Amino acid sequence: MKWKLTGRYLVSVVLIVVIVIIMNIVVIIGLFVLQLVNEDFPLLNRQTSAESISRSFQEHIVISESGASISEKGKEILEKNQAWVQILDEDGGEIYRYLAPEEAKTKYAPIDIVQIYKYVEKEVLSTVFIGEKTGFEHRYSYLIGFTTPYLERQVLTIDSRNFAQMFKVFSVSIIIVDGFIALCIAYIFSKRLTKPMFILIDSIKRLASRDYNVYHQPKGIYKDVFANINLLAQELKSSEKERKKLDAMKEEWIGNISHDIKTPLASIQGYAEMIKDTEYQFSIDEIRDYAGIIEGKSKYLRDVIEDLNLSTRLRNKKLTLNKKNVNLVSLVRNVVIDTLNDPRYANRDIDFSSSHEIIKIEVDDILIRRAITNLIYNAIVHNREDISIKVQVEKNEEHILIRVEDNGKGIKQEELGRIFDRYYRGTNTGELHKGSGLGMAITHDIVIAHGGHIQVHSTLGQGTVMEIKLVRNSADMNDGFLTVRDHGQE
Repeated sequence: MKWKLTGRYLVSVVLIVVIVIIMNIVVIIGLFVLQLVNEDFPLLNRQTSAESISRSFQEHIVISESGASISEKGKEILEKNQAWVQILDEDGGEIYRYLAPEEAKTKYAPIDIVQIYKYVEKEVLSTVFIGEKTGFEHRYSYLIGFTTPYLERQVLTIDSRNFAQMFKVFSVSIIIVDGFIALCIAYIFSKRLTKPMFILIDSIKRLASRDYNVYHQPKGIYKDVFANINLLAQELKSSEKERKKLDAMKEEWIGNISHDIKTPLASIQGYAEMIKDTEYQFSIDEIRDYAGIIEGKSKYLRDVIEDLNLSTRLRNKKLTLNKKNVNLVSLVRNVVIDTLNDPRYANRDIDFSSSHEIIKIEVDDILIRRAITNLIYNAIVHNREDISIKVQVEKNEEHILIRVEDNGKGIKQEELGRIFDRYYRGTNTGELHKGSGLGMAITHDIVIAHGGHIQVHSTLGQGTVMEIKLVRNSADMNDGFLTVRDHGQE
């Protein structure tokens, strides 16, 4: 995988470099050919070169009947370019000079002109160019010498066949050398570029194999990717930690619920076997007592199973609410009365109050009754018998508030955020707390299903307040308070 990725980068970079080299060669050849074909093409800046000056200098030579001279512009050009001029007649004799050195000849034979053009004349120490001027039916020659030591003329003799062969060899050599250099540079570049990719791929593999101890310093062109990988690793690590905690709580809860179920099953089985056994002769009253015990244990098992079923349906949003327009004050008051009518809680101090006698709202009355019962039951079973419980119903323009307040033991801060969890039981659970342990989780899910909000406030040693807030307008039910975090169950 590593070499495959590196190879792709190598091929891409080398291909680009080779294409650039070929394009450069084509451009250079094209410019060279264009320069040869078009003398006015400014590749070599001929307009200011010595040769250009010499060719165009005839414009500044003035021929008259009395002889030859040069214009003021011509003199300015010669002075600016450190040059001199000699004008010769048809026999090679000098008829005019300007700035020419004293050593320059005054009479030139044809061989002298060829010699001075091909080579730097030692006597005048100048590079000489030759031109021609026609006037009054005579042809005049002129010599322009440049005294600057930086100007040289090289005479080159080329065989076109050898030149073509040499050009091919030179071009191939350049391509091979440049290609090798480009390969080395591309390899180094691709290694530096792909190294972070290998780290990223390795990190993703580690995350896929549940190794979340991944962290890389965000830097370079992949710094955003590294930052996201680090964030993902942290989130997965937290999720894994939470999952393990939840699994442990679930196993503990399953163990507790299994134990709670086995106890009534053992009682049911034991009394049933005793009644069935022919060796025992029970009276009608004894049989009725045993049957009552069996009935009570069966109801307990039924309640546990119903709690499990209701909790699952609420959590999976598969329960359809059967909403009715009910008087919430009457509903809550009846829950309090039913609780006090239970012989187990007949001596408890439970006070009910309401801001209004009638508060209408559309809810599933059976589920809301269940939720309020669970709150009152939670306040009872987790505290002493002498505590006071206050149940209140209030309303304002937007919400209806149901509050269950006690002055009991309170809840520890570390447990407060988990009382609505499905698999959590608080440390204050006593002997009266018999059941599935899903009561507070069911209450939470019922309130959320109605578009409401439930929260708990508690101070250790002073008591606990649990509040249900419902939206008054039934049309707004589905928009209310759905952002509440799912807490754990007390």
